[in-house]
Amino acid sequence: MSDAKLEEQWKPQYNPWLIAVIVTSAAFMEILDTTIVNVALPHIAGSLSSSNDEATWALTSYLVANGIVLTISGWLSDLFGRKRYFIICIIMFTVCSFLCGIAQSLTQLIIFRLMQGFFGGGLQPNQQSIILDYFPPAKRGAAFGVTAIATIVAPVLGPTLGGFITDQVTWRWIFFLNVPVGMVAAFFVSVMVEDPPWEKNRRSRGIDYIGLSLITIGLGCLEIMLDRGEDADWFHSNFICLMALLAFLGILGAIGWLLIARKPIVDLSVFADRNFTGGCIMIGATGGILYASAVLIPQFAQTVLLYTATWAGLILSPGGIAVIILIPFVGRLMTKIQIRYLIAGGFTIIGCALLYSSTLVPNIDFKTLVFMRTFQSAGLAFLFVPISTIAYMTLPRELNGDGAALFAMFRNIFGSIGIALATAQVTERSQVHQSYLSQWTTPFNQPYQALVAQYEQTLHSLGRVGAAAHDAAVGRVYQVFRTQAAILGYRDVFFYCAIVAFLIVPLCFLLSPKTGGTRGGGH
Repeated sequence: MSDAKLEEQWKPQYNPWLIAVIVTSAAFMEILDTTIVNVALPHIAGSLSSSNDEATWALTSYLVANGIVLTISGWLSDLFGRKRYFIICIIMFTVCSFLCGIAQSLTQLIIFRLMQGFFGGGLQPNQQSIILDYFPPAKRGAAFGVTAIATIVAPVLGPTLGGFITDQVTWRWIFFLNVPVGMVAAFFVSVMVEDPPWEKNRRSRGIDYIGLSLITIGLGCLEIMLDRGEDADWFHSNFICLMALLAFLGILGAIGWLLIARKPIVDLSVFADRNFTGGCIMIGATGGILYASAVLIPQFAQTVLLYTATWAGLILSPGGIAVIILIPFVGRLMTKIQIRYLIAGGFTIIGCALLYSSTLVPNIDFKTLVFMRTFQSAGLAFLFVPISTIAYMTLPRELNGDGAALFAMFRNIFGSIGIALATAQVTERSQVHQSYLSQWTTPFNQPYQALVAQYEQTLHSLGRVGAAAHDAAVGRVYQVFRTQAAILGYRDVFFYCAIVAFLIVPLCFLLSPKTGGTRGGGH
């Protein structure tokens, strides 16, 4: 029987839905690790006798290695075989997680996190590539619903789980948590997952040293710039300027080389497919909004409202539940409404949610913050599954590996950009508002003087007298002033995120309505 006949008749031995759950559990573990460490960094710094600034390298090292490998995972799958490479990634990610948990110094932790990011980078693209092969186009929307739970819920659950584990046990269990999950996933993948004939027959492209070097320099320096920029005062730092220059030259050089290379490490011809290109742009925007908004609300709760890490994380949890509830509903809508209209609706919903989030006030309560985040998450539920489905709908099967790698890379890189820009803008806009508000804090402004007098009177009733009471009252007013400026800064950033979401809406209608003849996508 010919190879073409075998490929046509191939069917997986095990239930595809069971396979989807198994491979998604491995990806969930990796995505969770991108955010679960954030809230534990102060505890890590304290226990390993390092500064908070030094401890952030544990996060940076992971993101650098992860971002590089995401892009070249299609080539690595060809080199080792997809199933073999996927199992290697799961096992080594699990081993590195254990090593991170027993690290005795910050240097050890950074090295193990670098290794963890390197092997973790292959999990998401391989998971998506396996789902693409195991499900026909008509069923991929529902299958990507399983993937969406990992992709959207994991970043939401990360800070909550990380805060709880850190507060209740120790930060080391953040890493030990991966060990049982990784062991179970590796076992079931080795037993149940199989490579289809077209994957087994695929030949390695060889090693593209130039492409690999340029991608490593470009994406590695970009991740370092994004993750360290805020602490280093961005382009006022020579180090950040150097990273930006190397990132620009590396990425530009990589694109130029990959377009002319005979056997490129990443096949950029995937971008000839209009739906895939549009899908990458939209998943990038979704990733940026997802990660930025997932950072902004807990950061606001901790720095302005003085919530604990656990309570700040709990603000995000109901949003994750909303996503799980809405995804089956979105899957049904995809059979009745053109996918591009559904995506446009999703960006409109999240734009409105972010616009509502820009109405933050100093006395905002926990329930309102939870509702704001749940409203945002509801919009995200309408984006990931439809975007993933339409991106691969018309992509040739032989390009699925490179497509999955680049699709995941767009989401993660733009997620890092979203976090960096959001945190930088909060600082900048807070300073702008602080500068503007300072003109009212003068002896000649009656409301300011009345507020100082009010605090001074309260302090007098508590036993403070004379100049001490006046100085304490001025200090208290200054704290209120700083809080007001910070809240205005957060409001501005949520407003900017809303504008980005609304700007993407018109682009949705540029997607091709011809999506392979499936219901809801193409007519």
